[in-house]
Parts: sequence; structure tokens; C-alpha cells
Amino acid sequence: MTHILAIDQGTTSSRAILFDASLQVVASAQEEFPQQFPASGWVEHDPSDLWATVAATARAAVEKAGIGASRIAAIGITNQRETTLLWDRKTGRALHNAIVWQDRRTADMCERLKTEGHEAMISGRTGLLLDPYFSGTKLAWLLDNVDGARARAEAGELAFGTVDSWLIWNLTGGKVHATDATNAARTLLFNIAENRWDADICKLLNIPMQLLPEVRDCAADYGMTRADLFGHEIPILGVAGDQQAATVGQACFRPGMMKSTYGTGCFALLNTGTEMVPSKNRLLTTIAYRLNGQTTYALEGSIFIAGAVVQWLRDGLKIIRTASETQPLAQKADPSQDVVMVPAFTGLGAPYWRPDCRGAIFGLTRNSGPAEFARAALESVGYQTRDLLEAMRADWGSAGDAVLRVDGGMAASDWSMQFLSDILGAPVDRPKVTETTALGAAYLAGLQAGLCPPPDQIAGQWALDRRFEPKMDDSLRQEKYARWRKAVAATMEAA
Repeated sequence: MTHILAIDQGTTSSRAILFDASLQVVASAQEEFPQQFPASGWVEHDPSDLWATVAATARAAVEKAGIGASRIAAIGITNQRETTLLWDRKTGRALHNAIVWQDRRTADMCERLKTEGHEAMISGRTGLLLDPYFSGTKLAWLLDNVDGARARAEAGELAFGTVDSWLIWNLTGGKVHATDATNAARTLLFNIAENRWDADICKLLNIPMQLLPEVRDCAADYGMTRADLFGHEIPILGVAGDQQAATVGQACFRPGMMKSTYGTGCFALLNTGTEMVPSKNRLLTTIAYRLNGQTTYALEGSIFIAGAVVQWLRDGLKIIRTASETQPLAQKADPSQDVVMVPAFTGLGAPYWRPDCRGAIFGLTRNSGPAEFARAALESVGYQTRDLLEAMRADWGSAGDAVLRVDGGMAASDWSMQFLSDILGAPVDRPKVTETTALGAAYLAGLQAGLCPPPDQIAGQWALDRRFEPKMDDSLRQEKYARWRKAVAATMEAA
């Protein structure tokens, strides 16, 4: 039993990566699934798509590796966070489509709760802000809008979960209803100081607590898979939300270390150790990981649109056919044009938290075309990252001077990472393994299985691919960032 299967269930696709005991990739498989947009600002997934693509890619990765399931010591799961599901405990069928983390349908509910003065209490206990991003108000919406759901929930017939819980339920044939501390910390229902579901918040949102899964450590026993899935039962031994898994995969185990992941959105995490640091700059205080019952906290900044802006260039504007075309197109942009794109397609995340905002483009001329749009799209990710690091610097002090470790699909773009370093005025380190989310999940499962060493030892195995150093003149850096801030202010004013 020398291999670890990592399941990485993301916003637009599911992947499975098989690692050996030294955490080297042996085989992988990936499958996209449809996005559903039933109304403006609403985003949903068919729950059966999530499960079917996970099952298919997991089997495919094992088949590609040419090994038997009996050689797999453990499964690790990482997942898109905050996405909310509600299902029948007897049949295992979901009552409604999954409401995706990007979904903004509960904006009015969040605004009402703020007006009633509840945000300070909720933020103090959960580390989160009252925003539609989180699972709690999504679950409340489901209970209020699906026929019979509330009565059935109160009768104990239903189960709530984020994507990890949904997958664990299906993998184990309904035997285990559990989540890990990092996913629980993103629901708006979990007291991260006391590591328990918060009865007061559940009462406020009118959520029956019997809906909620058991919360376990990130490296823990989550049950055995059904034998029919792989021909052999495999223990599920590691679970973490995608950004926390990437933090583990980037070996950010010391306080002050930072990572930023560029997937559909962008998420920067700063390890604050055992100290739960309340943000004064509208960042989130969250759980980085929980091992052996000890909680490590983090400050997090969440950007809703990063890689998704490239998808928009492809699927919306149709000015590129593949994401790889974006970098060479951006390099052709007219340097005399100052086109700025604020990609607030589903609102603005940290540090603004304006769910009512929508995307905007500034500085267009008759000569603006696909190249300028591509450059503005890629630059928007760098600007948003600087927004987050400015807030972290204010909350943590020296955070802005640290090296930023990057991963995710967009991290492969040299142009994007160089601009990121330039606009931050700080070094950016890209590791040899940029798919660190799956790596983190594999490590957590391997740690619990006894195949991987403890965090202080695994940190030494992190390997640098390339360091990007800032080359931009400081006056130009500040000029460009000021233009971005002005564009954001105008976008918020127009909302």
C-alpha cells in the first residue's frame, strides 16, 4: 500500500491525481462539468455531476497508473468551499442543485442581518463577514424555498454538507456524514475559537442543528469507500478545503508564510499560527488546518474572479480559443493604452465585500482590442492580489514584505507572475509542483496513513521552480495601482 489518491473537486472540473509515497505524481485524470446560471448572480451545479466526475476521474487515474486499488493506502479529498448541498439521508438524493460559492442570491438576507446588527457577533465567532459567499445563508435559502425541506430537516430526514461531505457520503455509501475543520470554518455556522457548531447562529438563521455533519481533523478517519467503486475498500484519511489544502501543499507551516492560489478565483492565505487574528481590514479569519486536535489559524483574502476572467475572454467575448493564448495576446497590447478591467462579475470580494457590484472596463479607445482586453484581464488579478496583501500588511505588520508562494493554473503564466511581482514590489515564488491543492490533500491522507513525515520535515521537500523579482519602476507601480483603485471606486459608486 504505497500510493495515495487525491480527489480535487473544483468549481469547473473534477480531478484525481495518484501520488506515490514520496508524493510524486504517478497518474491523473480530469473532467469538466457544466455551470448553471438560472438567474442573474445565481450559480449552481448539478450534484450528480460533482459525484459522477469524481468517481470517473478517480477510476481513470487508478487505471492509468496500472495498479490495483489494494495498493492505495488512502484517499485525500479537497474541494471547492462554501458550495452548499442538501440531501435525503435515506435515498442520498439531493433536494436541489448545489448552490455554488459564487452565488449571490442571499445578498438581501445578508444585508438584513447586517441592518439588524448581527455581523459583529457572527464575525467574532466565525471569523467571517455577512456575505452571500458563505454556506449558512445558502442553506437557509434552501430550507425556505424547497417545498417541505424545513419540516423534513427538523424531523432529521435531511443532511447538509459542503462538497467534501457530499463526496464522503457517496464514497462511503451513506455511512459517514462528516466534514473537516477547514470546510466547517467556511459555513458561517462554526465557532472557530471553540471548534464547534454555534447554536446561537444556527438559531438566528433558523437552521436545525441535526442537519450538520460531524467535524473532524484534516488528517483523520473518514470511513472506507464502497468496495464496488474501485474493487477494493480504500480508507479516506485526509480532507481540507481547496485553499487550505494548497496552504499545506505549499508547506506554509510557519506563522508569517503566505500563499496565493489562482484558480477560478484567487485566494491568499497568511499563516498566523495558533493566534486567531481578527482582521481590521475586512479580511477573513479562518482555520488553516487542524491536526491532532490543534488548530492553526490564518488570515485570508478571497477574490471571486481570477482564472474565470480568462474563461470569460474565451466563452463570453470569444477572443481566445484556449487559456494559453492569453499571455501572447497580452504581450501584443499597446503600452500607451491604460485599459483597466474590474472583473466584478459576481461582486467584489475582499477587502471590499460588495456583492452588488458588477464588472466594468475603463480607459477604452478606438484602438482598444483583444490584446488590450487580455492584458487588462491578467493585470486585474495582480491588482486584486495587491489589495489583499495591503490588507494583510495592515493586519499582520510585516506580511507585505514576505515572499509570496503561488500555485494554480494561472501561476504557469510567466507574464502574469512577473506582473504580479512588479505590482506587489515583492518576490513571487512558483514551486515545481503548481498543483499544490491536490498535493496538500495527498499529504494529509499520507500523514494519517503513516506514509508521510510530520509537517516540519515535509516542509524541507518544497522545491522552487522559479522566483520572480520586481522589475517595474516604483513610480510606475504606484501610478498603475492608483489607476486601479480609482477604477474600483468608480465601479462601487455605479453599483
